[in-house]
Amino acid sequence: MAKSKIYICSACGASFSKWAGHCSNCGAWNTLIEDQPLSVGPPSQSLGSKPGKQILLSEITADDETSKRTPSGLVELDRVLGGGLVPASATLVGGDPGIGKSTLLLQAAAHFDAVGIKTLYVSGEEAITQIQMRAQRLNLKDACIQLAAETNLRDILTTAKMERPDLIIIDSIQTMWVDSIDSAPGSVSQVRTTAHHLTNYAKQQRTSVVLVGHVTKEGQIAGPRVIEHMVDTVLYFEGERGHQFRILRAVKNRFGPSDEIGVFEMTGHGLEEVVNPSALFLSERETTSPGSAIFAGIEGSRPILVEIQALVAPSPHGQPRRAVVGWDSSRLAMILAVLEARCGIAFAGLDVYLNVAGGLKITEPAADLAVAAALLSAREDKALPINMVIFGEISLSSALRPAPQTQNRLKEALKLGFSNVVAPTGSTAGSNLNINLTHCSDLTDFIRTLLTHD
Repeated sequence: MAKSKIYICSACGASFSKWAGHCSNCGAWNTLIEDQPLSVGPPSQSLGSKPGKQILLSEITADDETSKRTPSGLVELDRVLGGGLVPASATLVGGDPGIGKSTLLLQAAAHFDAVGIKTLYVSGEEAITQIQMRAQRLNLKDACIQLAAETNLRDILTTAKMERPDLIIIDSIQTMWVDSIDSAPGSVSQVRTTAHHLTNYAKQQRTSVVLVGHVTKEGQIAGPRVIEHMVDTVLYFEGERGHQFRILRAVKNRFGPSDEIGVFEMTGHGLEEVVNPSALFLSERETTSPGSAIFAGIEGSRPILVEIQALVAPSPHGQPRRAVVGWDSSRLAMILAVLEARCGIAFAGLDVYLNVAGGLKITEPAADLAVAAALLSAREDKALPINMVIFGEISLSSALRPAPQTQNRLKEALKLGFSNVVAPTGSTAGSNLNINLTHCSDLTDFIRTLLTHD
């Protein structure tokens, strides 16, 4: 009986039973590729199969090898990893082209080498001389890192078994290929198979493996989604090319928090750690202006103050424009609808532009109140007080919901010299701090509070 074929979209990873020119899941054209399953036969006792190794949960000790972490010396990287590198782990790092993934991993490899971690850096995109030139720019030319320019996975694993490195960096997974599969490197079957073999090698040989993954235009890691399920940790390297800030964000971590971020600054000598991100994001804000509001957010375990900028202008077109950078556009539409329906403040016929300064992407709903303040300030052309910090979630009924970790937000605001804080009713923390905390019950009360501040 003929085997049924499966076609997988190379852009989003969706599978289909027959080929089509258009992917109904992501909308991309000409991205459906025939998938070639792994050639794994049925199990048979005659082939010498044996039962798998078993161990009782109560027999596993706390000092097991996988529980030992090795700090890299890069505080921001260790924060995102959950404290350091875990043996026998597989990590996937994704990001836009040219964002600094290779630079970050080369610096990390040099730091791991300094603490005794033997590292093998395999590049399928650059020659060894090109990697050496980057290391020279980063002042890392004396680091004892083993380099290889190879794309054949069989040769890479053979080299790894001979050299026995503690850490293998693959840059990138889309350039690797297995000679037993008849498809081009970067295809769905090749990416899935190479990731499968590298992950198994990491578990069997107690070696840490870091994979670099390309991303699609939507910002998702290219290839089948199963890769993110195979690995233990998934990190995204974010930031704008024209901006010096870079954010390393954990979206999956089996050994630590999955919402932690690390902040770096791109300089002429590579990436430098940012110990106090709030001061860096607000460094260019010397005077206040209409449309500017300071939001006290929480990213992982750290509080961060960031400026939210808004611009409201008459629209020359029949359909007003809504442009958002660093925030959810659907969330902006909801805030505008609540302001109009519950407070009578209309934005019809007005273009609205919203931007999160510094290239940071905010996902928590506690930014609703700061966004509303920036929009009202821009619409009325009235600047907010320079020492004011705002946070809180807005519901569809215009009621305000308190944000978690209020105490940490207030401490961060006080540390950077902000004396006035506007938050929803119910944010009881902070009474022991020398800060002026104003509570608002709903959006109408909040607007009234903004109007009374000079």
